[in-house]
Amino acid sequence: MTFEYTVKDAEGIHARPAGVIVAAAKAAGVPIKITKGDKTIEAKKLFALMGLGVKCGETITVSCDDDAAAEAFKKVLEENI
Repeated sequence: MTFEYTVKDAEGIHARPAGVIVAAAKAAGVPIKITKGDKTIEAKKLFALMGLGVKCGETITVSCDDDAAAEAFKKVLEENI
């Protein structure tokens, strides 16, 4: 499953939301990839995620082979980022 998500947090993906994303990705138990522009990273890697430099209003693309894990991850994004 692949979906796009537009970041709503006024600060973008900074330390706190990045920690939430990494924890959710680790809990999913399957690989989750996040793409911004031409960069794709593994969502479990905090420094790689921070390195994307995602700001408020920017859109990321999330991909995961497990639909249930992708839906759960999407819910985390919607509630926290």
